[in-house]
Amino acid sequence: MRTLEVLAEVVWPAGEKPTPIAGFVASSFSPLAAGAAERCLTGYPMTGLERTAVVIVSTSGDLGTASGVATAVDAAKRVGPLLFFQSVPNAVAGHIATRWGLTGPVVSVCPLGEPLEDGLELAALLIEDGDADSALIVHVEQEPDSAQAVLVRGGEQQ
Repeated sequence: MRTLEVLAEVVWPAGEKPTPIAGFVASSFSPLAAGAAERCLTGYPMTGLERTAVVIVSTSGDLGTASGVATAVDAAKRVGPLLFFQSVPNAVAGHIATRWGLTGPVVSVCPLGEPLEDGLELAALLIEDGDADSALIVHVEQEPDSAQAVLVRGGEQQ
């Protein structure tokens, strides 16, 4: 298996609100993921990183959207169609990939172990299998709002 070389890493500042994203409403999950990804990728030369996988990792998923849907259903109200779109974490992974021109796979996982370690293991597998040359792992949680993004590429063969 290959080792991973960390190219860039950021932790979203505690208490800082992410910039809203058109089409993603009622929750901070997707804006946190996109904001952390942007801070990680901004300023990094993307040449040669087009085949970058986007891996979204969260132990609880999008709690804000789930709560919004549950509230509407409990009140017998119509659930807005945007809530269905944004309730899938792969939606923000696709948004990140499109925004940055990344053509690797997009994957979302709910790990049983340590989230970032599990995301890095998945990234290593995607790179080892030849599905991607590098990976952007974005770990997002909402209680409290937090995000971390790590850009890695395959290193030496072990």
